[in-house]
Amino acid sequence: MELLAYQSLFSDIKQKIQRSQVKAAVAVNSEMILLYWEIGKSIAEKQSQEGWSAGVIPQLSKDLQKDLPGTKGFSERNLGRMLAFYREYPEASILPQLVAKLPWGHNILLIEKIKEKELRFWYAEQCIANNWSRDILDTQVKTNLFGRIGNSVNNFEETLPAPLSDLANQTLKDPYIFDFLTLDAQHRERDIEKQLIQHITQFLLELGKGFAFIGNQYHLKVAESDYYLDLLFYHTRLKCYVVIELKNTRFIPEYAGKLNFYLSAVDSLVKDVADNPTIGILLCKDKSNIEVEFALRDINKPMGVSELKLVENLPDNLKSSLPTIEEIEVEFDKMKK
Repeated sequence: MELLAYQSLFSDIKQKIQRSQVKAAVAVNSEMILLYWEIGKSIAEKQSQEGWSAGVIPQLSKDLQKDLPGTKGFSERNLGRMLAFYREYPEASILPQLVAKLPWGHNILLIEKIKEKELRFWYAEQCIANNWSRDILDTQVKTNLFGRIGNSVNNFEETLPAPLSDLANQTLKDPYIFDFLTLDAQHRERDIEKQLIQHITQFLLELGKGFAFIGNQYHLKVAESDYYLDLLFYHTRLKCYVVIELKNTRFIPEYAGKLNFYLSAVDSLVKDVADNPTIGILLCKDKSNIEVEFALRDINKPMGVSELKLVENLPDNLKSSLPTIEEIEVEFDKMKK
């Protein structure tokens, strides 16, 4: 038996099995979502016909668990969610298109956190495309991913062809939120870089789909001088290298000039003929959009400027979920008693 031929056969069969398993899991999930929708519909219709209050749900939960021992998913809380699910989507035709592809927990999170259906569907599409867990979906909603995508100040329209410029624009965010880092008040740019590499999985998640990490402090030699890029990536959808420079200060125009130099160096020394032009992303602590627009106006290399937000700069909706110093002190006092 030829080894290469066998490995090819094994790989082919393995992929078929894995695809089948995924399809089966999706089919099972779709059936469960449809079942929960039908249960919610039945409860809603009976409440309307008989004038029943919400009090029917505890009784129904108790009887179902009694007659179907070992069957999970029919707690009082979950039955209430099924009713809410039906009321959100009273037309069954919408279920197979999008909602039925999401796990139940994802659907409930979206219903509870997002009232606008169009926005909810946008997150559902992103969730399916990126295979987000429930926790990741929750984080993306809390940090307003929708409002941050395509929001950077950049010169892509002037420096890239139309299809690529649109895709590049939708690839960047503003701001980037690195709330998974733990930094003291005196942190430097190198400290941010080091921790981003230590938390590379979360870093890549915040960057978005398509980023492949090449290296940090990436060495380039130009005219006998040594230069080091903070972070170098390759983007699999844009088909280009991406240079990310970190600045723990407010944006100044000189930063754009230096990044422009780096992009020229990567295009000459690293980029392959088949690659698209290298893109630069400058992440700084603060910026004036007008200053950035002026700085990028005559730059001929594609780059965007976004702010980076660390723990101390979290959005208000995240700050509200963190305990204050006073609350922590109260808890310590309780523990002493």
